[in-house]
Amino acid sequence: MLLSRSLQAALALAFFAAAPLAQADDLMQIYNEARTSDPQLAGAEATNLATAEYVDQARSALLPQIGASLGYQRIRGSNGGTEFITNPDGTLTPVDVTTSSTTFGRTLGGRLDQSILDLSKWTAVKSARATAKAGDATFEAARQDLLVRVASAYFAVLTAEDALKFAQSNEQALNRQMEQAQQRFEVGLSAITDVNDAKAQHDTAVANVITAQNTLDDNREALRQLTDKPPGELRKLREKLPLDKPTPEDPEQWVGVAVERNPALESYAHQLEAANANIGTARAGHLPTLNGAIVYSKNPSWGDSRSSFDDEDFHSNNDRWSTTVGVTLNVPIFSGGYTQSRVRQSIYNRDAAQDQYELQKRLVERSTRNSYRAVIAGASQVEATGQAVVSAQSSLDATQAGYEVGTRTIVDVLISQQQLLQAQSSYSQARHAFVLNGLLLKQAAGIIEVSDLEAVNALLE
Repeated sequence: MLLSRSLQAALALAFFAAAPLAQADDLMQIYNEARTSDPQLAGAEATNLATAEYVDQARSALLPQIGASLGYQRIRGSNGGTEFITNPDGTLTPVDVTTSSTTFGRTLGGRLDQSILDLSKWTAVKSARATAKAGDATFEAARQDLLVRVASAYFAVLTAEDALKFAQSNEQALNRQMEQAQQRFEVGLSAITDVNDAKAQHDTAVANVITAQNTLDDNREALRQLTDKPPGELRKLREKLPLDKPTPEDPEQWVGVAVERNPALESYAHQLEAANANIGTARAGHLPTLNGAIVYSKNPSWGDSRSSFDDEDFHSNNDRWSTTVGVTLNVPIFSGGYTQSRVRQSIYNRDAAQDQYELQKRLVERSTRNSYRAVIAGASQVEATGQAVVSAQSSLDATQAGYEVGTRTIVDVLISQQQLLQAQSSYSQARHAFVLNGLLLKQAAGIIEVSDLEAVNALLE
């Protein structure tokens, strides 16, 4: 059965209208793509893995050190001199004698060293473990930061799209105002100044459209930077948002959670722990060390020699080996002040780490309080800016009607149009900022998870 042309056209129109919606990207899709391709997170992960290797390196100094060597040598030489030969009658006869020889040797050795007592090696392991924990916390901060970076880039695109849409609507409205002013001027109902004012505002609106388009393109590139692929059409934030307050509704409780769980602050705490361990390593330079060793050596050699006196060859073959077992006690007495200097340096580094931790702690507390206040204020701001859009639209309609009957001027209409554009932009920014501020609060507290991004994704349509 053949479909009618009108039905075919309706189905085709429905298909093309639904296609962009089916292909629209959402927040979780962008995040999953960024999770596998973002170079910043990948670099943080590689750095974390490299930092973890310090533990194995420090621990290796406590384990046996085993080495072997194998050498081979060939020595060739000669020597000459006068020797006295005893004759049958008992007299001595001097004779010039030259002896040449070629000797071969092989050296086989093995050595096992074991640290028995060395406090500096144990404190180095403690420092390395603290450094590795700091690396884990830094990577966790990078992982949480990706959640916020993706959300920020996503909503920056949505905000820019709204800004472009509002700018285009404003330009179209001002274009109609300019045409209306021109018509009224031609029939003698208004002055040329109305036309000029309308044209000036329209020209500014055209420039604003260009600026908004450039901003949108740049924000889309920022999103592409995270995923390494051009973003498609993005799902928008639905109109009705749950303007819930943070739970608990006490900023100091959020600060307490942040001080305990913020990964960036945790990293600084572990760095301070490592700096304290480094002081112990430096002070251990004053203490004796005890090391054990087992050394095995085997040195076979062989060779031939010839004397010019009797023109005979002599062959030699020697085989020597030894095993040495012992311990060595090293007692530091004086190192020119090097050890004392290392101790002082380690203390200064510990003090610097303490100051860095305190600075980061205060920054986290400030960020948490600011994010909390931003969420609280953001809910009211969304409601206020939404009402401002309604009021600005009503004001524009009333001003336009007054202009048509001659009670208002074209300037009044243009001002009302600009106020509507500003109200629409503020409303769009407030909505997106409210959602982002909720994520930023959880990031400051160190408790943001993928599930939080999924909750925001559920607000898209």
